[in-house]
Amino acid sequence: MARENQSGPSEFLLLGFSGFHRQTALFTFFLTIYTVAVVGNLSIMTTVWLDPRLHSPMYFFLGNLSFIDICFTSVTMPKLLLTLLTGDASISFIGCFCQMFFFVFLGITEGFLLAAMAYDRYVAICVPLRYAVLVSRKLCTALVISSWSAAALHSLLHTMTISHLSYCGRQRLHHFFCDMTALLKLSCSDISDCELIIFTEGSVVVMSPFIFILSSYVAILAVVLKIHSAEGRKKAFSTCSSHLTVVTLFYGTIIFIYFRPSSSYSNSYDRIVSVIYSVVTPMLNPFIYSLRNTEVKAALRKVILEKIFSQGRRLRTCF
Repeated sequence: MARENQSGPSEFLLLGFSGFHRQTALFTFFLTIYTVAVVGNLSIMTTVWLDPRLHSPMYFFLGNLSFIDICFTSVTMPKLLLTLLTGDASISFIGCFCQMFFFVFLGITEGFLLAAMAYDRYVAICVPLRYAVLVSRKLCTALVISSWSAAALHSLLHTMTISHLSYCGRQRLHHFFCDMTALLKLSCSDISDCELIIFTEGSVVVMSPFIFILSSYVAILAVVLKIHSAEGRKKAFSTCSSHLTVVTLFYGTIIFIYFRPSSSYSNSYDRIVSVIYSVVTPMLNPFIYSLRNTEVKAALRKVILEKIFSQGRRLRTCF
């Protein structure tokens, strides 16, 4: 990631929450959210891995989503927690753009994965007799690998483009991580080309999965409304409600942040919305999927109870 000139910054200052006087309280708040997000998603991953009843395409995607959410929050939270704890808000030029790369990379991967999950729900409800053929393990693996690969290329494009801009004067990012919008606002270069790339290539990469998800659910809704049994409709809707909730939280905040002119960026509002999609949503995902899904709840209870009982038996054996 070369810079346009050698007088460019060696580091940036992340001042997202520097004006908040109760730094200890903020540290405790974010540490709690981060811990819950990691433990919750790790629980889902472990349950999907250990329980044979969850070895199906839908839960294969859910396990991958939980892994992405752990990585997604881990891109920003450790540095934010360190800043709140020590007061050191500096981040190197290379570190800043590495953080941006992985943040965009994992965010886009999650979008593609949500589209794959929508496809799984579409086939399960609209053409259930062909489910085993249309949603094979080989296809699921290919979709996951394709999601990671396409997202990496997309993130690399934006990271290289923005890192080559000039950054003059005080390198103060009024954000808690190296976000594209904050870096564009800080640059003293002409950012019209970068904005054009974001609104064209970025729109295609981000909105294509979203449009696919919407189309899938329109088709699902048409099929569900033809079900005569109220119980059947309720069951069909319940299998999709968790996914729809996650999609709404994820895409609603992303569209608000990235698909508007840089002149309308607001430091305070953007930070709040960024906290929602970068920290709060990954924390909520395990609860959304487990609380609305009887299979996941049963599997979680089984795994936890077996773990507790097995540990208890080991302790009794030792004594």
